[in-house]
Amino acid sequence: MTDCGARRMSRAKLVVLGRDNCGKTEVTYRCRKTVDKETIDLEILDTVNKECMGPASTSLESSIKWGDGFLIMYSVTDRSSFEAVSRLKRLIDHVKQTLGIPTVIVANKSDMENGRAVRTEEGQALARDLRCSFFEVSVAEGSSAVEAAFGQLIREVRLEFQRHLLAMDKRSRVLQMRHVLKNKLTRSKTMQW
Repeated sequence: MTDCGARRMSRAKLVVLGRDNCGKTEVTYRCRKTVDKETIDLEILDTVNKECMGPASTSLESSIKWGDGFLIMYSVTDRSSFEAVSRLKRLIDHVKQTLGIPTVIVANKSDMENGRAVRTEEGQALARDLRCSFFEVSVAEGSSAVEAAFGQLIREVRLEFQRHLLAMDKRSRVLQMRHVLKNKLTRSKTMQW
């Protein structure tokens, strides 16, 4: 049996999703982060204005297939960007064909109280319903809250990686046991003749 704890995830692919005007840019970049005293190489695809309908959906689905974890952003000043969060999460679950994909919801522009269209409690409730972590940030005021959101996403991606390793090890042990039993059964039948 292999020790899953000894196998570490050395790189992860993260995708940032959301509507226009919520503080995102179209770019793919690479960086190295240390989270919980463990270094990981990241590739981050920051998408812009990729909705889950129409011709852009193929490109969006490709981005989702590529990613290990997802950060869905909306602007607290734009209710339609908030309403897109559920559709994006459903699309992630559909494309990945599983639930529990590491996903963090980030409400941006928390510094713009005068223009607020989405209450913090609404974002928290949605995140709870979708079983996602939630952060409310102001990218304009600094990066520490954004760093915290990415840190949480990295932790969730690592946890999912460990779960996958455990499942693969369990499957491997079951296949090995099946092979051994089949051989014993075959030998047993041969000896009876």
